[in-house]
Amino acid sequence: MIIIKSQEALSKMRASARILKDTFRLLEENVKAGITTEELDRLAYEYITRSGGRPSFLNYNGYPASICASVDEEVVHGIPSKRRLEGGQIVGIDIGVFFEGFHTDAARTFAVGKISPEKQKLIDVTRQCFFEGLAAVKEGARLGDVGYRIQRYAENNGFSVVRDLVGHGIGVSMHEDPNVPNFGTLGHGIRLKEGMTLAIEPMINAGSYHVKWLGDGWTVVTCDGKPSAHYENTVVVTKEGAEILTLRREEKADG
Repeated sequence: MIIIKSQEALSKMRASARILKDTFRLLEENVKAGITTEELDRLAYEYITRSGGRPSFLNYNGYPASICASVDEEVVHGIPSKRRLEGGQIVGIDIGVFFEGFHTDAARTFAVGKISPEKQKLIDVTRQCFFEGLAAVKEGARLGDVGYRIQRYAENNGFSVVRDLVGHGIGVSMHEDPNVPNFGTLGHGIRLKEGMTLAIEPMINAGSYHVKWLGDGWTVVTCDGKPSAHYENTVVVTKEGAEILTLRREEKADG
């Protein structure tokens, strides 16, 4: 069942998103060679809880950490550990915040020091995939239009779209209806309605779209070992477009 959010609910989601955005600001300042993903997780946990929120991911279906930290060929759900980041890597960080009864969710992929032009292009295209999909979001549009635009932009730039994982609705629950694929067909899928809240999250691979799960039951990696990037925001469907709840003011919103 798709839940349309009231103005009161959206106000609470904006408050949740403010904590999430500030958490990303803190982590971005600390993503550098030598830091462990476990240390990044601790920083996120301390900031979110100090702000009155709760990490959405911690203990969610048994997940053992507050953030997901996915390095290079890890697509999503990388579990923070004592592994130290190294220059030349990319790391996708996914954060969820629960505050005043509502969740918000976002992800960014960061460069660790100087990275190759190929990895930078992957990060840039993945981010732009989100904005390509966002351009299709408005009341009355079809969900397939969003996925179609994401897929077209990724593939036109020589990359592939992960098929085994999708975005989702979000609100009182971390994962709500509907599923939000990053691929699709124009004119297909449910119609978007004002007040729907969606986590749109392109997961884009440098090589094949095929992925597999590691033995920890969480970490998803590319089958060919090539890098992957992740970019996500929580958005609200409006009559004329979308409001991005989790985009920081200093981040360009035009894609």
